Amino acid sequence: MRQSIVITGAGSGIGRATARAFLDAGWRVALVGRREAPLRETANGDPNALILPFDVSDPQAVEAGFDRAVESWGRIDALFNNAGIFLKGAPIDEIPVEDWLALSSVNITGMFLCARAAFARMRRQDPQGGRIINNGSISAHVPRWGSSPYTTSKHAITGLTRSLSLDGRAFNIACGQVDVGNALTDMAAPMAQGVPQANGEIAAEPLMDAAHVASTVLHMATLPLDANVQFVTVMATAMPYIGRG
Repeated sequence: MRQSIVITGAGSGIGRATARAFLDAGWRVALVGRREAPLRETANGDPNALILPFDVSDPQAVEAGFDRAVESWGRIDALFNNAGIFLKGAPIDEIPVEDWLALSSVNITGMFLCARAAFARMRRQDPQGGRIINNGSISAHVPRWGSSPYTTSKHAITGLTRSLSLDGRAFNIACGQVDVGNALTDMAAPMAQGVPQANGEIAAEPLMDAAHVASTVLHMATLPLDANVQFVTVMATAMPYIGRG
């Protein structure tokens, strides 16, 4: 039987690269994002792709979307909890509260809601169990300048990963986290032109192909449920992470 995975933020960037890697590997893949057109571009006509356009910060939409996946396949074997947004760098007192609320609704609430929906179905399906992989970030460890909302959200995801790992033991649900640094996506593209550094300078940063993140997530998902990659960092080798600041 083909395994199935739900991937959020599948319309672009890391989500798109990962979805295509899973489709190429023969998985059934539910593509989640706010807009249907980019999801169809990701699917590229693959019959194993299920298009699920919904907002991850909407509790009712999340539940309905995961119900559709179960109705289509009978079970959900994995979730790549990937959807997230970023804000322009600024000191905290220059960041509008509305921007913080918008970011946290996706990066924290959205990931909580999708993990909750996946956990509930994995707990009750037969055979019981599954795997949740959260997209953390280098910012789950150390911040960039002016990134208090994003960094806060990614530290929260580390807490979510650890809690799910503990709570999931009784139900054969594994949870791990991939922390990504400088994958070449639309969101990270400005890094090649120059971004603020901890010392106040502007400098270009190395980038890596998002396919390396996709292959890492695929490896994590294909492990048997008695093995787990708890945390893994995938980053451009020479990016300013080790020694940042």
